[in-house]
Parts: sequence; structure tokens; C-alpha cells
Amino acid sequence: MKRRKFIERLSVTSLGLVAVSSTIIACNKTVKEKRGSTTVLQPIRPVVIATWNTPLAVETAAKILQNGGAALDAVEQGCRIEEANEKGQSVGKGGLPDREGNVTLDACIMDEKGNYGAVLGVKNIKHVISVARKVMEDTPHVMLVAEGAEQFAVSKGFEREDLLTDSSKKAWEQWKVKSEYKPIINIENHDTIGLLAIDKNGDISGACTTSGLAYKMAGRVGDSPIIGGGLFVDNEIGGASATGLGEEVLKTVGSFLIVELMRQGKSPQEACEIAIGRIVNKQGKDFKNFQVGYIAVNKQGETGAYSIHEWFSYNLYKEGENKNIKSDYFNKQKA
Repeated sequence: MKRRKFIERLSVTSLGLVAVSSTIIACNKTVKEKRGSTTVLQPIRPVVIATWNTPLAVETAAKILQNGGAALDAVEQGCRIEEANEKGQSVGKGGLPDREGNVTLDACIMDEKGNYGAVLGVKNIKHVISVARKVMEDTPHVMLVAEGAEQFAVSKGFEREDLLTDSSKKAWEQWKVKSEYKPIINIENHDTIGLLAIDKNGDISGACTTSGLAYKMAGRVGDSPIIGGGLFVDNEIGGASATGLGEEVLKTVGSFLIVELMRQGKSPQEACEIAIGRIVNKQGKDFKNFQVGYIAVNKQGETGAYSIHEWFSYNLYKEGENKNIKSDYFNKQKA
């Protein structure tokens, strides 16, 4: 009798646990789907979100996902579009140089398994996002820098080319007249493409590529290729990426912070806003002359974005539409 009662109680308890688990799963879904008389909430897939006005990069990534491709391939190929865009002057060929007139590129990539690869301060190689992936997949390391990264790229079949275009050289020569250091990052002078994607399997990957802050000191590296700074992905939770003044992102490990806040139950939007707050609310911090912006996506396909100043925007592909959206921001002037 005791054994029978134990089994009966265990069965009831198990049913209760199943019911609770089902409720938790349902609460984590975001799209309603009718199944007979029952409404089931499903995650949004695929999703692509990228910093700034980068419609072609997002479209390229979205097409890969629509065809059943992996998020990792999508973010790499999306970034390659901007690296080849010579008119962009912030990523890849045509990027604005350092104070010495040298274009140096940084990039990192992270997959759904937590693997990560990065290259820092690379000259003469256009598609550094693909070099970063090679570091991740073909070496025991996670970072290669400068000449070593360039040599590795050449060994993998990447071709050397001059990254300084005529227009970027002209802009650099004009800058040299006054040589003013202006870290403000806006729609005319942004520095990074960060790109996050969720594929049809629900796997998340991210990528980040940049030519860095215009007219930086030679050897300067910002947040973009640093795990937890310019990019972080946790396939159980979501991903985040940063743009703007990398020094400020690094001081607060911004992308990692956002993912951890989402782990604690914050929405992507709430997490981005808190991360910006960590920067602007520091005692004595004068944020008027620099910009930082964040994007984020969680496992359910919900997205968020927030910046210090007004000029930040992002491209979002969701539910078949690719839109450029102005980000909400912190520094709103009171009427």
C-alpha cells in the first residue's frame, strides 16, 4: 500500500512539473500560432539586426537564413558586404586611417557554441571578418594581431591590397590641417558594423568589423574585436553588439553586460538601456562629446537598441521585413 501511494503521489507531482514546464516554455515564446483551439506562442525566426543603416548587409544575411543557412555564415557574409563598400569609410577598404595615414582593421566573430576568433590592427587585408573566422576554426588561438594576423591571412589565401582609397586619403589630409581629436560618433562618422542573427534552428551567432576610430593613434584598438566588449553571444540567452567610442564600451564590458542582464530576465531593450546607464551615470563622466550605441537580441527573437545620443540607427530583419530604425537614446534635451 505504501508503495502504491508513493507511485500515485509521484505521478501527480510529475504531471504538475510538466504543467509548470509547459507554462514556462509558453511564456518564453513571442509569436502566437493557432493549433486547433489552443494558442501556442512561437519564437521569431529568422532574425537579423545590425548597427547603423546597413540594409544590404542585413539583406544578404537574411537571404542566407531564409534558405536554411546557418547564423554564422549569415553574419560573416553580411559583414563582408560592408567591408567591400569603399564609400562607407568605417569598415574594410576605404576605412578612415589612423593619424599616420594607415588603415588598420579589427574584427571578431562568435558562433552558437561559444567559439570566438578575432584579428586586431590588420593592414592590407580587406575581409578581416573572414580572417577572424579562420582564426576561430583553424587555430588553437582566439586572437591574432598586426603583422602576425596579416601573415596568417595570406597563408589562408587572402590577397593583400591597399585599403586607403583616394577619398579616405583626401579626408585624412584635410584632418591633418588642424589634427583635432573628435571622438563623437554619429551618422557621418561611425566606426563599426555589429551584426547578430538567429537562424531557423534557433542558433545565434554574431560578428563585428571596423576600421576603428578615425585618425586614432597608431596601434590603438577599441572594443570591436574584444569578446564581451564589441560582441558577445550566449546561445541559451541571446547576443549583443556595440558601436561608438570603444574605450567606454570596454570599461563597462558592455556586450557581455547586456547578455547577462537578459539572463536575469531583462528584455533586450531594458538591457541596452541599463548598459548605457552604466556609462553615463558614472560620477564626473562627461558624455556630451562621445557616442555609444548597443543592439541586442534574445533567444525568442525580441530585439532592443539604445544609444547615448540621437544619431544612432540600426537595421532589423524580422518577419520578412528589412527596416532601418532610429534608436531611442539617453541624451534628450528637455523642452
